[in-house]
Amino acid sequence: MAATYSAPPTNFIQNIINEDRKRGKHGGRVHTRFPPEPNGYLHIGHAKSICLNFGIALANGGLCNLRYDDTNPSKEEIEYVNSIEEDVRWLGFDWEDRKFYASDYFDQLYDYAVQLIKEGKAYVCDLSPEEIREYRGTLTEPGKESPYRNRSVEENLDLFERMRAGEFPDGSRVLRAKIDMGSPNLNLRDPVLYRIMRVPHHRTGDKWCIYPMYDYAHPISDAIEGITHSICTLEFEDHRPLYDWVLDALHFEVDDRPQQIEFARLNLTYTVMSKRKLRYLVEKGYVNGWDDPRMPTISGLRRRGYTPEAIRDFCERIGVAKSNSVVDIEYLEHCVRDDLNARAPRVMAVLRPLKVVITNYHDNLVEELEAENNPENPAMGSRKVPFSKVIYIERDDFAENPPKGFFRLSPGREVRLKHAYIIKCDQVIKDEKTGEIVEVHCTYDPETRSGGSAAGRKVKGTLHWVSAEHAVKAEVRVYHYLFTVENPDEFDAVEEVLNPSSLEVLTGCLIEPTVRGAKPGDRYQFLRQGYFCVDPDSRGEKLVFNRIVPLKDSWAKIKKE
Repeated sequence: MAATYSAPPTNFIQNIINEDRKRGKHGGRVHTRFPPEPNGYLHIGHAKSICLNFGIALANGGLCNLRYDDTNPSKEEIEYVNSIEEDVRWLGFDWEDRKFYASDYFDQLYDYAVQLIKEGKAYVCDLSPEEIREYRGTLTEPGKESPYRNRSVEENLDLFERMRAGEFPDGSRVLRAKIDMGSPNLNLRDPVLYRIMRVPHHRTGDKWCIYPMYDYAHPISDAIEGITHSICTLEFEDHRPLYDWVLDALHFEVDDRPQQIEFARLNLTYTVMSKRKLRYLVEKGYVNGWDDPRMPTISGLRRRGYTPEAIRDFCERIGVAKSNSVVDIEYLEHCVRDDLNARAPRVMAVLRPLKVVITNYHDNLVEELEAENNPENPAMGSRKVPFSKVIYIERDDFAENPPKGFFRLSPGREVRLKHAYIIKCDQVIKDEKTGEIVEVHCTYDPETRSGGSAAGRKVKGTLHWVSAEHAVKAEVRVYHYLFTVENPDEFDAVEEVLNPSSLEVLTGCLIEPTVRGAKPGDRYQFLRQGYFCVDPDSRGEKLVFNRIVPLKDSWAKIKKE
């Protein structure tokens, strides 16, 4: 576990651990686990669980296992296993030599199932899945016992062994726990422990044609590994009595068995956390794969340019609660800005260029102007930025007929060019056919160079710019929220609320030459624009940038109001 935590966190889970250690439970050990299903890519909600499980272990001098819940081979792939490990490591955690799979215990799980049958606590049921649901009852009505519930131990042992041997078709028989069909908790109404499924497993191949259910495999896996605190999300709260029943029925030592503790899962505005829905977006081509920067997957956030430090900070700030709530996605963006503000070098980039000719500047003169790399971190030093007669500014930074409150460039008005001079707009050149503004002619005041003796002359607006001759061309991908509503998880058909403008691809963007040679993963603050990251699609001189998060735009707020 590479990340470090200086002191135990303050939350209800840590309070439980403190009480356990005070009583000497588990001999004072703290051992957690992160148990992902290898049936998709991890998302930001899993990041919270990763930080919590590994973080609790770190803070208490304990251990955390990585254990794959690979009990449903019909949806599992080695691709997902590899992506999960990359994500956990990228977030800064290390499971060391403690990587396990539920499939490591398939033989033991089978033997435990035989033990349950021998003790009259499990039986083979021939009801179809539909009949099992029908017999289960409702929240207000008790269930009905299966007609196969009272089979003899000998018959159940024989049928279960033949299930394993592959004698019966898929779905024709299951092994069920014999608990209580009248229980107010539906999870205790004789839940299924094993089902027949002829699907090759990515680790065990064709060895098995029966597979354990999660609710059966999970508590046993925890107990085998010596887990002390089995932390999971709130939807498993009603499953806890079954978790405890399995351990009771198999006679695991009470004082040293794992304890299931539930916490509220992470819900973010404008985001879906359902792995089923995320897979649907990928399979239907609504996004460009699991690592599409619009996706809330960890791989998508990594590609977009989020840092592991920012995600860990976010997970720590939102805390651990017992009740579900929705966190505003702007809070996550705030944590990203907070992290990048101190570490990202500044550069000037023009995303929608407008040509500016400085008519009184020397034709062949190029000045090297001094620019700090990060005013928040002077240790990052400075760079030289070339300045010449023809530059480009942002098209939105010019208005021929400026509205009230617009302090950027317009006819007859002066603005300062960042790190350079004050310029004044003298003439607007338009396309004769379309009337579109194609360039602006300005004059500069040579006495106003930044850092010079007359640099103190004040003007209201400061613009970023790039020298036309020296600019690096780039493609910039501007990402917006993937959905148009705050709670897209409320919609089964997520395509109904997809944002058709979630990706804006800008070509012909111009960036100062500092970025030449930048590598995928390099992050910058484009002055007055936001934070950007070099995308892996970049090839040689063709740079592609993803916008990580925008800066707060005061003028955009004024326009909106």
